[in-house]
Amino acid sequence: MSDLKQEILAMVKDDLAAIEVELEQNLNPYLDLISEIARHILFSGGKRLRPLLMVLSARLCGYKGDYDKTFSIIFEYLHAATLLHDDLIDDAAMRRGKPVAHSIWGNSAAILVGDFLLARSLSISARTGNMRVIKTVAKITENMSAGEIHQLMRKGDLDISEKEYIEVIRRKTAVLFQGACRISAIITDAPNEKEEALSDYGYNLGLAFQMADDLLDYTSDTKILGKEIGADLKEGKLTLPVIYSLKAADMKDRKMMENIIKNEDFSVNDFKTLVELLKKYKGISYTQKLASEHIKKAKEALSIFKPSETKEILVKVADYALNRKA
Repeated sequence: MSDLKQEILAMVKDDLAAIEVELEQNLNPYLDLISEIARHILFSGGKRLRPLLMVLSARLCGYKGDYDKTFSIIFEYLHAATLLHDDLIDDAAMRRGKPVAHSIWGNSAAILVGDFLLARSLSISARTGNMRVIKTVAKITENMSAGEIHQLMRKGDLDISEKEYIEVIRRKTAVLFQGACRISAIITDAPNEKEEALSDYGYNLGLAFQMADDLLDYTSDTKILGKEIGADLKEGKLTLPVIYSLKAADMKDRKMMENIIKNEDFSVNDFKTLVELLKKYKGISYTQKLASEHIKKAKEALSIFKPSETKEILVKVADYALNRKA
C-alpha cells in the first residue's frame, strides 16, 4: 500500500500544497494561542483526505473557480475540532505520535480552540454565499456532535449493537466525507444525478474509512498507528470487530472477552488473547468484508462520470482507504 499512497500523493501534490497554504492563512490574524494549538493538531501529519475529496470532486464536476481550496479547508477545520474534543473526552495520551493538545495547554484551551475551529468552518462556508452549502455544513456539525453524544452514552456498553455502531460512524465520519463531496457538486451547479453520485461515493467511502480505522486498533502497532494500541477499548469504545465477535462467541470465550474489555489496565498478553478471539469469531474478517462492500459501492457511484485522471485518483483513494496501515 505504500506504493499506492506514494502514487496518489504524486498525483495530488499541487492540490495538497495549495490546501496547506489555505489552512495556514486562514488561521491568521488570530490570537497566538489559537494558532499554536490549532497548528499542533492541523500540522501533525493529517492526511488532508477530506479537503482533497472536495477539491477532486469539484474538478470532476468541471469547477473552474479560484476558491475550491479555500472552501475545502472547512472540512479539515471541522475534523481537527472534533479531534481536539475527542482526545479530551477520551482522556487520550497520543495523537499522530505526539502528546494530545490538552496535555500541553490544558482542557479549557483545547475545548475553546476546538470551538473556534468549528466556528471558523461555518464562517468560511458563509463566504460561498450559498445557503445550501451553509445548511449542509451546519447539518454536518450537528450530526458529528450527535454521533459523539451517542458514542458517549454507550461508552463501555457490551450490548451495543451493530446497527448502533453504524449509526455512530455515519454521524461521526461518513457525513463529513459525504458533505465534502456533495458541496463540490453544489458550488459547481452540477446536475442532481452527479450530486447524488458524489454524495454516495463520499458516504460509502466514509463508512469504509472508519471501519478500516477501527480495525487498525487490532491489526497495527503503536509506532505505525501513532497512538497506543488498544486505545479504543481503554476509552470504552466498542467497535465492529468486538461487537460482532461478542455476539458470535460461545459463553466461555465471551466471558473471557468481557473480562479483558472491562479491565482498563489489561496487559499486552490479554490484548493479544482478545485479538486471537476476534480472529476466531470472524470479527476482524467480517469488518474487512463490510468495509470492502462499501468501497465497492463508492467506486460504483462514480460510474456516471467519464474516464479522467481525477476519477482515477478518486478510485485510488477508495482503494487506499480500505487497505491503509495508519
